[in-house]
Amino acid sequence: MPNTASAKKRLRQNDVLRLRNRSIKTAVRSQIKKVRAAVSEGDLKKAEEEFRVCAKKLDKAGSRGIFHPNKSARHKSRLQALIRKAKAAG
Repeated sequence: MPNTASAKKRLRQNDVLRLRNRSIKTAVRSQIKKVRAAVSEGDLKKAEEEFRVCAKKLDKAGSRGIFHPNKSARHKSRLQALIRKAKAAG
């Protein structure tokens, strides 16, 4: 348990930030799943729309330090390649 006032405040701040980061991570993961689901269903138009939203969320999470920027770039690249491959096949 924190003893000083500043340590108590830091604990409160950490709780708030942890919950905020968790919700952002969950939203990003859900969006990635939506893109993958749309591609597997063969709905490429929906997949591209979901990818745009996903890319925005990934960029935001990467710039805020919730994800490493390279992790965001890697996810975007792989999703884009998945969409491109589905377009070529279908």
